[in-house]
Amino acid sequence: MKFSNELEAQLIPEWKAAFVNYGRLKKHVEDIELLKKPKQPQQVDRNFTWSILEPIRSMVKKVASKFQKSPNTTVKTLKKNTNDVENGGEEEWEEREAYENEVNLFLGRVNEELSKVNQFHKSREDEFLERGDALRKQLQILLDLKQMPGNGERRKNSPGLNAASAIASPHSSWPSSNGISNFPETPKELLQTPTGTPEMTDDVTNVLERNGVSFVGPKMPTWMIMAVASMLWECLANSPRKDGVAGFINRKKIQYAEEMIRGAFVELYRGLGLLKTYSSLNMMAFTEVLKNFEQVTKRRASASYLKKVRESHFVSSNKVVRLINEVESTVTKHFASNDRKTAMMFLKPQHKDSYRSTLFVGLSAASFLTFFTLYAIWLHVTGVFNPTPDMVYIETVYPVFQYFILCSLHLFVYGCNLFLWKSTRINHNFIFEFSSSTALEYGDAFLLSMTFMTTVVGAMIVDLILRDSSSSPSLVDAMPGVLLLIFFTVLVCPIDIFYRSTRFCFIRGMRNIVFSPFYKVPMVDVFLADQLTSQIPLLRHIESTACYFLARIFKTEQETCISGRHFKELAYLISFLPYYWRAMQCARRWFDERDTNHLANMGKYVSAMVAVGVRITYARHPNCLWLGMVLVTSVVATVYQLYWDFVKDWGFLKPKSRNLWLRDDLVLKHKCIYYISIALNVVLRVAWVETVLSFNVGAVESRLLDFFLASLEVIRRGHWNFYRLENEHLNNVRKFRAVKTVPLPFREMDPLRAKSHGGMIP
Repeated sequence: MKFSNELEAQLIPEWKAAFVNYGRLKKHVEDIELLKKPKQPQQVDRNFTWSILEPIRSMVKKVASKFQKSPNTTVKTLKKNTNDVENGGEEEWEEREAYENEVNLFLGRVNEELSKVNQFHKSREDEFLERGDALRKQLQILLDLKQMPGNGERRKNSPGLNAASAIASPHSSWPSSNGISNFPETPKELLQTPTGTPEMTDDVTNVLERNGVSFVGPKMPTWMIMAVASMLWECLANSPRKDGVAGFINRKKIQYAEEMIRGAFVELYRGLGLLKTYSSLNMMAFTEVLKNFEQVTKRRASASYLKKVRESHFVSSNKVVRLINEVESTVTKHFASNDRKTAMMFLKPQHKDSYRSTLFVGLSAASFLTFFTLYAIWLHVTGVFNPTPDMVYIETVYPVFQYFILCSLHLFVYGCNLFLWKSTRINHNFIFEFSSSTALEYGDAFLLSMTFMTTVVGAMIVDLILRDSSSSPSLVDAMPGVLLLIFFTVLVCPIDIFYRSTRFCFIRGMRNIVFSPFYKVPMVDVFLADQLTSQIPLLRHIESTACYFLARIFKTEQETCISGRHFKELAYLISFLPYYWRAMQCARRWFDERDTNHLANMGKYVSAMVAVGVRITYARHPNCLWLGMVLVTSVVATVYQLYWDFVKDWGFLKPKSRNLWLRDDLVLKHKCIYYISIALNVVLRVAWVETVLSFNVGAVESRLLDFFLASLEVIRRGHWNFYRLENEHLNNVRKFRAVKTVPLPFREMDPLRAKSHGGMIP
């Protein structure tokens, strides 16, 4: 494997521009090698030309050498220590000059790259040192709060934290900026601070004043509904009030603060590891290219330059290694009860084996194809879709199974996204803030999708068999309900099986979306809510499913789930909800960030809500007035969405880009793929035209057409997902963001301001 390919595979994608440009330096070495090779002598008549011109040529060379400008010190030294340039009588002076110029250019490039690497390493090193200093202060405050006077009587009965977060004794090993540890001795158990105790006010205030920080308090009133209570714990305690802050401090909040600080240590450790990798890879690149230079030129310059590289800051500085050791020691002592193995589980979580048995995926795919074939055959045998179809099956049971199939398709498309992101080195786990040890791999997604589809098609076959065998209607009707119950049980199962971390992440995301805008909006929630806007047909199937089961339970007519007034009105709410949730997320992001782009994005979803509502009304009242409104609202919403897709989400349509109407930086090598994707997105965005054309088809064909269009929208969303994360990844690359900033429980403040406010920021 070529070193350039090995370097490309190992470098940190977000810091790629800061790495040594090995390809350019290697190209200079290749150019030097080409200039060094002697050209083939021309076939001339040696009897006259050589004897007459050679003395003149030699004299010209001697005179030219005397008037040649002196090279720089580096080149003089190199010439003094080398005999590499061949002074054959046939070599032209221009070739020699070009050769020396290329050598000088190469050495100049090496100096430039070395300076670039040193500057970037120094900037990141200073950033991590600053983070470390802030964490030292945060941990100091936490330890001070735990040993405040007045807790002695409760120490014996106060339960400590588990091994993951217990506080160990004595003396923290985390260094201050001058490398000196200054932590006090701390108790082994976490002490529970009593709540509502006025006499503790002075102790807490003194601790905060001494460390120059204050609690960061939540900004929402206490009367908020319980569904949004968890967002109140983003900070350690409430803002100070008249009776002080001690009444707000309790064991749960201190435990939460400790988790935040531990998470910050983990992220700092990860950043230090990346910087250490950055240093070693650049050292390898410089070593490799200088060795190649020495082999080509036969000069000993590589030795002096390698010495210069080794003495550079990014290699000689040991601050990163010392910080790594100190973080390991601190986490071991204060967050893992002196258990180094537990500490390293925090700091270096085991990456989940990306290998997933191809046999399992293959067997699942084969089973799905087999079951689907059997289902098609059984449909033909039972005559469900004959000229006189079974309308009860088509209008009630069939939408239930469509719901599961669309879920499976979306999961399969997400697996394709995971595969493409990994192939192109788009760091989706960092963007979504997923843990690499628990994040879903593309093999997992494919396996789940195939298993899901196989189970659904198998249930559909069983349902048809029961119908054909004249079984009890209650038994036949129970099949979709049993399938739904199985999947719901697996989704909420608390046992650590069947990808529990992924399932719970999905549940938390859905909770945050449903209760928008009361939760902060991370990138993963934005992404999940965008998926829901493409699943409106699926949500409509959920509506049909719920109505189907309720009608069976209360023994009402199935016509209620087809043309009932309440059922029709509920269609508006179901269709509006995904766009409403996404609009509320935009409103919350604007409230947090004050970026007007979020308001503009909210307008996009409002226009989509209007267009969907008008289309539903037109489907019930097909007249010219509503047709005109459909055309106007749908065209406006579609243009709005296309603009946001291409310009904001994908970063395209840049008129001054070096890639025509795209963006300057592209992940994929072939630009034609981007142009095809733009055209495909436009086509799939205008699928609403089908509602205007109103094809005259039967009930079966209408259901199949709806399912086909819903599937196309799922595919469009998966296609959109890749470019959305590509653009987000490139934004991180431009800003060299490879390590996330973890919020801390205590807020540092200016000492003068602290004095004027009694030691605290209000």
